[in-house]
Amino acid sequence: MTTDITVFEYVLTSVTDGIGTITLNRPDKLNAFAGTMRQEVTQAVKEIADHEDVRVLIITGAGRAFCAGADINYMKQLIESGDTHAFGELVEAGRSVVTTIRQTAKPVIAMVNGPAAGGGANMALSCDFRIASEKASIGQTFNRIGLHPDWGGTYFLPRLVGVAKAMELVFTGEMIDAKEALRIGLFNKVVSPDKLAAETDAFARLLAAKPPMALALAKEALYQSEECSLNDMLGVELRHQLRCFASEDAMEGLNAFLEKRSPKFRGI
Repeated sequence: MTTDITVFEYVLTSVTDGIGTITLNRPDKLNAFAGTMRQEVTQAVKEIADHEDVRVLIITGAGRAFCAGADINYMKQLIESGDTHAFGELVEAGRSVVTTIRQTAKPVIAMVNGPAAGGGANMALSCDFRIASEKASIGQTFNRIGLHPDWGGTYFLPRLVGVAKAMELVFTGEMIDAKEALRIGLFNKVVSPDKLAAETDAFARLLAAKPPMALALAKEALYQSEECSLNDMLGVELRHQLRCFASEDAMEGLNAFLEKRSPKFRGI
C-alpha cells in the first residue's frame, strides 16, 4: 500500500477520516477532459484506493459542474486533422477510468454537483452510488456532435434503467434534470445544493464504518451477478461468506451485537 499521493495538474485529492476525495479541477471549462486529465483520474483513483487509511472514495467536480465530458475544441481539432489514432487513445483512456472505478474494492460515490454530460455522465454511472444536487443534470449528449456513446454508457445505462429507456436517453441526447434522474434510477439521492457535501460525507462515513472485506466482496458479487446464473452466484456467495466468517471483523460484529454496542471494524 502507498500513503503518498501524486500532485496532479487537473485533479485535486484529499484524505480525511477514512474518506478519499477526488475533485476534477477545471472549473472554467466545466471540468471537461483535456490533456492528461483522463490518465490523472485513473491514477488518482488507484492511489486513493490503495491508501492505507481510505475506506470510501468520493469523486466530484470543482465549480458548478460535475464534468462536461470531452473538450469540444480539442475534439474538433482531431476530427479536422483526421487523427484517428489520437481519438482512439482518448476513448481507451476513458475505458481505463471507468474500469478502474468499477474494479476498485472500496465503495465509490459520485457527488454530482452540476451537469454531467457524455463521458462525464458515464463516469458518474460507473461509480457505485450517485448523490446529486437539485441543480445537477445528466445526459448522453454524444450524438449532438455526431458521436457514439463511450465510457461504458451502453453497458451502464441498460442495467440501470432498462433497454427501452436507455435507447431513449441515448437517441435523444437530452440532458435530464436531477428529479427525473432520481425517478428512473440514475441517481440514488437528490438534495439541495447547500446540503450536498454534508449528505455525501454522512453517507461516506456510514460506509466507512462498515466491515471493509464484507463490502468489497459484496460489491464484487453484485457486479458479477449481472453476467452469471443463480447457481453461479450461490457458489460465489459461499466462497465470500467463508472468507468473511474467518475474519476478525465477523467476530467483532457478533460480539458488538451481543454486547449491544457499535462495532469497530478494522478490515481484518
